[in-house]
Formats: sequence, structure tokens, C-alpha cells
Amino acid sequence: MPRARRPLLSKERIVETALGLVDAEGLAALSTRRLAAELGVSGPSLYNHFRTKDEILDAVADAVSAQVDLSMLRGGRDWRGALHDWAVSYRRALGAHPHVVPLLARRSGRRPAALRLAEAVFRALVDAGWPPAQAGSVAASMRYFVMGAALGSLAGAPADRTDGPAPHGPAARPRPAGRPASLVERAGAVDDRAFDSGLAALLDGLALQYPPAGAHGREPLPRTDRQRGGPGGPPAAPSANAAS
Repeated sequence: MPRARRPLLSKERIVETALGLVDAEGLAALSTRRLAAELGVSGPSLYNHFRTKDEILDAVADAVSAQVDLSMLRGGRDWRGALHDWAVSYRRALGAHPHVVPLLARRSGRRPAALRLAEAVFRALVDAGWPPAQAGSVAASMRYFVMGAALGSLAGAPADRTDGPAPHGPAARPRPAGRPASLVERAGAVDDRAFDSGLAALLDGLALQYPPAGAHGREPLPRTDRQRGGPGGPPAAPSANAAS
């Protein structure tokens, strides 16, 4: 009886296996030797597809970025609703792979899926009437918020998880071994409420500070008027320089 043939080694198979290993055991478990063993190949075989371990890590991080739903950013939706749904989708993708969150945060690089993600958010904002410079700042602020929330509640968590998904948060909540599931679920509910509140506050602030022309029945305020709390604008907050 002929021996079953192993699947051919490919970039996609390497990345899929590496991501599964990181999900199960954390970033520290990933080495080229361990990855080759999981794939049933010799270590040098990996270097036919990736030159270094860092390239494998970049590909793993980009595979997670590629899981973020971007469909809400197309079709001319209201910018606020689109950004809200995108942030929820982004958090969900990070929550499904909590061990990858520190990697995403510290190795932004120029990964293809991450660039497509950033471009989709930027383009949706520009199409909604935001000046390009402001659109870039808003897109960055949204990413910082979602990534910061994920770093605070997900990063470095053990692979042991509960089965119950949060309403729109991580698909499975990481649970330290021996810790009652009820406590983890309670902490998860707090994280979800904090995320919802913070996201709403961020979007409220963006709507007040950077409305596209004609929104809310007025033109966007010049920066100096916003700083002085001009017509329709919020009172100016003291700057860091003024406090020093």
C-alpha cells in the first residue's frame, strides 16, 4: 500500500501552522526547529519560503490583520457607524489570537494586509468628506485605541480559554489555569463595557472636533476657534505646553 503523501510545503501552510502554535502555546513556543517538527520537515526547508524567523512572525501577524472585516468601510456608509463596526471587527480578530497582539503592536512594519487595512479606513474617511491629513490622524487614533484596549485585556493571556464568547468581543476569553470561569466572564464583561464606552467617547469627540463640511449644519471650525471654544465648538482644553 503506497505511503500517503505529505502536503507540499508552502508559505500558507507554514503561516497557518505557526499561527496555530502561537495560539496554543504563545510566542515563546515558536522556533524554526519546533515549527519544522510540526510540519514534518527539516528546518532548512522553511528557508526556501522565509529567510528568517522574523519574516515568519511578520506573516503570522499579517494573517491576523487579514481577518479584520473591512466590508463596512465600502458603499458610502455613515463614517461614524462604519468606524464603530470596523473597530468591533478589529477587536474581535485580535481577541481570537491574543498571543499575537504584542507582535502586532511592536512590529507594525509594512505588511500587505495591515497596509490594506489602513488604506481602507483612510479611504472611507476621505470619501466621507474628511480632509486627507485629518483622515490619517483619525485612522491612527482608531487603531491606537483598539490596539491599546487589546493590549490591556488580552495580550499575554494563557491559551486556556472559556467557551462563552463575549457579545461582540473576543471569540473566546483567555482564562488563566485554575481561575474560575465566572471571574473571567465577569472581567470580560467589564472589558466589553469599557471598550464600548471608550469607543463611543472617541467617536463623539471626533464628531465634535472634526466634522466634515456641512455636517451638523455648520462648517468645520478653524483650529484656533476650536481651541478657544468658538461657535458650536467645545471649550478648549489646556495644552501640555501651557501646563508646563
